Amino acid sequence: MTEIQIPGAAFDLLLAGNQRFVSGTPEHPNQDAARRTETAPSQQPFAVVFGCSDSRLAAEIIFDRGLGDLFVVRTAGHVAGTEVLGSIEFGVSVLNAPLVVVLGHDSCGAVAAACSALEDGRTPGGFVRDVVERVTPSVLAARAAGRETAEEILAEHIEHTVDLLLERSRVLAERVADGRLGVVGLSYRLADGSAQLVAARGLATAAPTAS
Repeated sequence: MTEIQIPGAAFDLLLAGNQRFVSGTPEHPNQDAARRTETAPSQQPFAVVFGCSDSRLAAEIIFDRGLGDLFVVRTAGHVAGTEVLGSIEFGVSVLNAPLVVVLGHDSCGAVAAACSALEDGRTPGGFVRDVVERVTPSVLAARAAGRETAEEILAEHIEHTVDLLLERSRVLAERVADGRLGVVGLSYRLADGSAQLVAARGLATAAPTAS
């Protein structure tokens, strides 16, 4: 494997980009015409980013990356259905990305809606209700463990999503087991732009600190 195909190296590359973003010194790599031409025939992203659809959570910006670097899948509240699992498996098994990132964030509307639904018994209509119902188990698990703050509930939901991906996808679980894949959960702070480590599977790493 080349260095970029090693899960730990891919994670370090991602964090380095986030640190540049936090410090206000982005390099905007791989965003020029040459990179556009280079990636036109094929793609080799070094990470799959499964994040919330929130408009403030644009992966290529907050990790200071460019064309062909990240294979991005997004849903409200980063809830995972079969389409999401298939998309992530494609990024890993077909494109050979060595890293999967679950990216949540503070002030998440889906998490807040799930908390409200449990408190007052009212859930949104339409398909938004499905999103809220998929987040609810994370809120219940957090509260059962005595984790009541918004930050703790968010961390529980991110970690729950990481474990859900590995429980439901044999492709991901097998690659983690044989050392070819790392799956991490990151919590993004909207105010300072930092991505903090919440959960890691297949990586021996400590939680990063904001720059």
